Amino acid sequence: MDPYKDDFGHVEKLRTPSSNSSGAKPDEGPFVPVGHSNSEAVRSASVAARLKNPLLGMSERDVLHDVDTFVDARNLSGYRESFHKGAMLARVGQREDDFEQLTCITEEEKGWLRHEVQHRWSQPFMLYFLVVLCAGSAIVQGMDQTAVNGAQQYYFAEYNITDTWQQGLLNGAPYLCSTLIGCWMNAPLNKLGGRRFTIFISCFVSFVAGIWMAAADSWYNLLIARFALGFAVGAKSSTTPVYAAESAPKTIRGALTMMWQMWTAFGIMLGFVVSVAFQDTDFLGEYSQWRWMLASTSIPPLIVMLQVYFCPESPRWYMEKGKFDQAFNSLKRLRKYEIQAARDMYYAFKLLEIEAAQREGKNLWKEFFLVRRNRRAAQSSFFVMLMQQFCGVNVIAYYSTAIFETAGFSRSNALLVSMGTGITNFLFAIPAIYTIDTFGRRNLLLVTFPLMAICLFWCAFSFLIPNAPNGDVPTAKLGSIAAAIFTFMAVYSPGEGPVPFTYSAEAFPLYIRDIGMSFATATCWGFNFILSLTWPSLQVAFTPTGAFCWYAAWNLFGWVYAYFLLPETKALTLEELDSVFNIGNREHFAYYRQKLPWYMNKWVLRRDVEHMEPLVQLQDEGAADAHGDVHEKHYQA
Repeated sequence: MDPYKDDFGHVEKLRTPSSNSSGAKPDEGPFVPVGHSNSEAVRSASVAARLKNPLLGMSERDVLHDVDTFVDARNLSGYRESFHKGAMLARVGQREDDFEQLTCITEEEKGWLRHEVQHRWSQPFMLYFLVVLCAGSAIVQGMDQTAVNGAQQYYFAEYNITDTWQQGLLNGAPYLCSTLIGCWMNAPLNKLGGRRFTIFISCFVSFVAGIWMAAADSWYNLLIARFALGFAVGAKSSTTPVYAAESAPKTIRGALTMMWQMWTAFGIMLGFVVSVAFQDTDFLGEYSQWRWMLASTSIPPLIVMLQVYFCPESPRWYMEKGKFDQAFNSLKRLRKYEIQAARDMYYAFKLLEIEAAQREGKNLWKEFFLVRRNRRAAQSSFFVMLMQQFCGVNVIAYYSTAIFETAGFSRSNALLVSMGTGITNFLFAIPAIYTIDTFGRRNLLLVTFPLMAICLFWCAFSFLIPNAPNGDVPTAKLGSIAAAIFTFMAVYSPGEGPVPFTYSAEAFPLYIRDIGMSFATATCWGFNFILSLTWPSLQVAFTPTGAFCWYAAWNLFGWVYAYFLLPETKALTLEELDSVFNIGNREHFAYYRQKLPWYMNKWVLRRDVEHMEPLVQLQDEGAADAHGDVHEKHYQA
């Protein structure tokens, strides 16, 4: 056996086993944990702490021995040296500059690592190509949602659809399908063919559905086509952010995942743009404009379908399937240097070991509902997804043209002003990349819920401004309604807009995160369907004033719930989230009820008040293990 020097110059003798500890043959079958020479040390730490740092408790000797086991069992022995170095980097990767102390890393390689830290957006072309793919997928999502905003005014007229429930069903059909089928197809499609396959299939369905809708010869044919579209909406929204997160380096992972919301907003804007662009394209018939509007939604998914063939598959998915050589080849295309790819692959492999051990012998659905920590995460995700719909934003996204026409705008002006709401939504989604990680999820909701309520009350009572005696709608009424809706979109986009998917993605433990995200997205699209279905009838029954007041009241409810019952998740590790979500509703409510007068005295009346103990005191175990001291963190809003 050849000796290998550790990072402090000591020589260690290492065994190089030819198979893994479970006896599995190299590169055969699905993912199976291997390399348990460190099992006693690893078991001594909590599962959550190991998920934060999967190399916790492993000495350099343990890590190098584990790497030898790993590369020999997975047909990667030709990259042994790269994985030795990558594992050492992963071991000290809790701080950005710890690699400087590693003697096994050459000075040239340290230069690459410094560049990675100092220029985090300097990435290989293929990673940016993948980012563009994910952006395109999000654009498809947004455009599918809002092209119907202008189109419905024409197909309602062509098919003489006057029943409000029929109108709502036709508009909401995709979200009914997404709730019942689409969101739950995420797991089987990913298992069958991977992330790229799922994105391709969902975009293919979007492409076909767009043409089908444009060619529909009856309202029920259009209904079936829109229902089929929901298959794509659910699967794509569950898979694309995961694909981006699994492929990106950790330095930009959060920003790339967050861009799903921004590019969805861009797609929403494009849906409004095509409504304006095709409003006069009627040479196929008096009301045929809607066919061009809906047909245009087939163009973005066609581009994504062509692009996805050239992108590498998710390395994590390859590893879960036991295809480690393909995983490494994929990761090398997504990183500048081989040791970076080896570092990230080995680290991901160790996380997969822990996740596999967590899942073993468990009924995940029982764990999801019967374990309080998981149940509280599901409850919180349910709330933020419910409020993404019942804050009222998609009333504007789907029905703004009809709302503006009801207010007195001409058809052309209504389409144009609706496009303005889409542009506002996109422009104010850009700051969300910053606000989501600085202000915190809970705080963003506490600030934006009352502001959205004010905007909707403003819009509601603007409808009561009387018309002129001759029936003309005063400019002040039109301007007030438009200003209220534009302000609402500006408040929503950096607040309630990015929070639900970000919150849900981090709230669940890794071993049930797939189920958690399917549940969360199904909740989102389910309430989306309810909103789409009921708005036309709600507007008739309550009048526009009452209907907008209804959703304004929901925003006030959202503030109350978020203040008393919603835990914060910003900047918390998986272990800390376990502690936070283990706090029951009653205890959480009681603490913040007690703290309400404290906030009033401190921030409103500006009085000197005594320090109030935090709800939870958290220890940063990873920092303690790595550096020998314990850092205490406080959990409170």
